[in-house]
Amino acid sequence: MSSRLEAALVEFPVVGLLGPRQVGKTTLAHMIADRRGADQVRYLDLESAADKSRLADPEAYLDAQVGRLVILDEIHRAPELFSVLRGIVDRRRRAGVRSGQFLVLGSASLDLLRQSSESLAGRITFLELNPIQVDEIESDRSAIDRLWLRGGFPDSLLTRTDATSLAWRRAFIRTYLERDIPQFGPRIPSETLRRFWTMLAHSQGQQLNAARIGSSLGVNGHSVARYLDLLTDLLLVRRLTPWSGNLRKRMVKAPKIYVRDSGLVHALLSLAGMEDLLAHPVAGPSWEGMVLENLIAAAGDA
Repeated sequence: MSSRLEAALVEFPVVGLLGPRQVGKTTLAHMIADRRGADQVRYLDLESAADKSRLADPEAYLDAQVGRLVILDEIHRAPELFSVLRGIVDRRRRAGVRSGQFLVLGSASLDLLRQSSESLAGRITFLELNPIQVDEIESDRSAIDRLWLRGGFPDSLLTRTDATSLAWRRAFIRTYLERDIPQFGPRIPSETLRRFWTMLAHSQGQQLNAARIGSSLGVNGHSVARYLDLLTDLLLVRRLTPWSGNLRKRMVKAPKIYVRDSGLVHALLSLAGMEDLLAHPVAGPSWEGMVLENLIAAAGDA
């Protein structure tokens, strides 16, 4: 991913690096910054009050960084900056500066950010950073089983014990429900969304039965669709649309739904170790979901 990111910065004035929280976006951005040197990079965390204060006049501040790569972390917290970036990029293009100006990091999907970045059409490209995949670990069975059980988030996979990994994933889920998800749409009770997320884990790899889930949650089908859209936009859930040579059939058939990280599937279902996992009916669909994510990552942009 590092080489793909560097190549994109050579070609485009703005590059968006997307992925769920804790997947390693900031770490990768700092690696890029370290290679270039402190004088050539400005890093701004838009969750930091101090860094946000620098952007009291965003156009003046960002325009003054000409010649440097500006990294804007958590860009979804300040979507109004996209229109500012457009003006700066266009002025610099006229002056002959055409690439490598801004790296924006976000925890929302391409579809969600696209709503705010229409003004950057033709000026921005997006890359998605996935959790750790099979081709990034040792090829022995124990390492693969560990990846399957714990999932690919680095802090979950690389911790010392399965118990510590499970505690990390539970904290990750709680933080998303209580702090992160409320930023992205109408207020949804965290317990309702947790139950919905858990139901998706129970039905991993199956077609969504919105009526059944809505009845269990006490909400209508429209609300179920909204919850699913939100988790999909946050890169936590994948809709796998059916393939058919007949486009009409493809549009009518219901997609399969997967919680994208196998470790989160297991945390939602309180599966602490391999014995718990192998004894549970979700074992097969969970393995299927992990294989799916690896294939999509290996295929590149999908």
